[in-house]
Amino acid sequence: MKDKPIIVQSDGSILLEVQSPEYENARDAVLPFAELVKSPEYVHTYRITHLSIWNAAALGITYEDVAGSLREYSRYEIPAGVLLRIRDAFERWDAVRLVKHDVKTLRIEVKSRELFDQIVSRPGIREAVIDLMPPLSFTIDAGMRGRFKHMLIKSGFPVHDLVGYDQGDSLDVDLRANTLSGQQFRLRQYQKEASGHFWAGGSITGGQGIVVLPCGAGKTIVGISVMAQAKTQTLILCTNVSAVRQWITELLDKTTLKPEDIGEYTGSKKEIRPVTVTTYQMLTFRKDKQGPFEHMKLMRARNWGLLIYDEVHVVPAPVFRATTEIQAKRRLGLTATLIREDGLEEDAFSLVGPKCYDVPWKELEQKGFIAEAHCYEIRLPLPPEKEREYALAGDRAQFRIASENTYKDRVMKDIIHRHVNEPVLVIGQYVSQLKRISDTLSAPLITGATPNSKRDVLYDAFRKGEIPVLVVSKVANFAIDLPDASVAIQVSGTFGSRQEEAQRLGRILRPKERISTFYSLVSRQTSEEEFAHKRQIFLAEQGYKYTIEEWSGNDLNP
Repeated sequence: MKDKPIIVQSDGSILLEVQSPEYENARDAVLPFAELVKSPEYVHTYRITHLSIWNAAALGITYEDVAGSLREYSRYEIPAGVLLRIRDAFERWDAVRLVKHDVKTLRIEVKSRELFDQIVSRPGIREAVIDLMPPLSFTIDAGMRGRFKHMLIKSGFPVHDLVGYDQGDSLDVDLRANTLSGQQFRLRQYQKEASGHFWAGGSITGGQGIVVLPCGAGKTIVGISVMAQAKTQTLILCTNVSAVRQWITELLDKTTLKPEDIGEYTGSKKEIRPVTVTTYQMLTFRKDKQGPFEHMKLMRARNWGLLIYDEVHVVPAPVFRATTEIQAKRRLGLTATLIREDGLEEDAFSLVGPKCYDVPWKELEQKGFIAEAHCYEIRLPLPPEKEREYALAGDRAQFRIASENTYKDRVMKDIIHRHVNEPVLVIGQYVSQLKRISDTLSAPLITGATPNSKRDVLYDAFRKGEIPVLVVSKVANFAIDLPDASVAIQVSGTFGSRQEEAQRLGRILRPKERISTFYSLVSRQTSEEEFAHKRQIFLAEQGYKYTIEEWSGNDLNP
């Protein structure tokens, strides 16, 4: 018993001993049904939740599989309450099924009379019932598919969707054997697994889901692989215009698609083609708060067979609402973290799909697929003239005063001196601060106001080594491919956002010869230090070395 590597606790958490000979087998056994919460050096912590069990159930895993895995690797007896909650989660997953009835209607099949009565009497569903079909079924309009799923998950019952998908208009697309530059191109094993899990042989059990991979691990390639399997017209939704153009570049480089097959739908171009790439900002644009979303019609502009949500963890709520109306399309979400600061993980589950693939960051680092990274928090005092202003300010103003600490400019120079001849990204929240830093370092600055054409020129110059230091606002948090960046200096952030920390670290995780280094500059004994602690926990939990240093005014002192 002592050699068994996991301990299951009564709250549903699982402690996994990393140095056990059975570590890898136990890790592979629990990953399909438990969420990785912490992964420091010696003991990893996983958590069993209703959502993690529903993700497992969607992949065909059973209660017996989960209980068997826990018993096989658990050092002590599993708490009865944990097994009871696991069984309850599995029973909820398949308690409501959604199947095709005819061309215009869907049939809901419910497993118990009590739940059936509860559902059909619920406002919003009661009015949508077309026919009651004894003993425990009823029909709804096919257009209610997404809204019904959304309402049910909010009541604690995920709908087992077995309706299937419209194929969409066909598209002849295959993966290249060699890129345009002549380099051999093939999928990594985990990329094959991720796309295979989503596609599920083209059956109704696949076709909706979220692939979770670290930044730098090639999520775009997974999307491209799914497109080659689906061979259908595809709409790709991205976070910004630079990401749109990177997708287009990757599609041309690694698939048989031609330029005339791919459309860019952004502020500067409005091309709708068999593969169309746009941004969430375009879809949610409206002239005033009460006006219509003028470009949301793009979701139905063609007979799409596949929608790809890049960085699915930042999908705006209006896009989720639009997604409720297009449940007949296959939907692939790509992300480095399922954490949503707005708590809408259940919306992503019900409207885009369950998590269908996940690999721990450190596992890919150890295999050389993403860069090794060391993380540092540099603490420094406020300037004396700011101490009284800080003490008298409100909470939000205090955070900004701490974030814009002018001593950070001097620390940055120390850090850049540490990393001579390495490409450096300086990332921050406040434009006024970034403008000051840009002037101090004589480095170019990219903010939300920077035209996309200029952004692309600056990113390209940074990639080529023509610009050694680039200052960027939060517009660079997502989907920017800067493969040679090895140093990131975070001068300010968004109130301890774990999601943001994952994305900013991801800017320097592309595989490379040298170790990447991530610095966060934090004003000591301020609210910024409190929020930094949240981010520190996230990085430490992912298994990264995290060192705190003090700045004395002259140099950095570990």
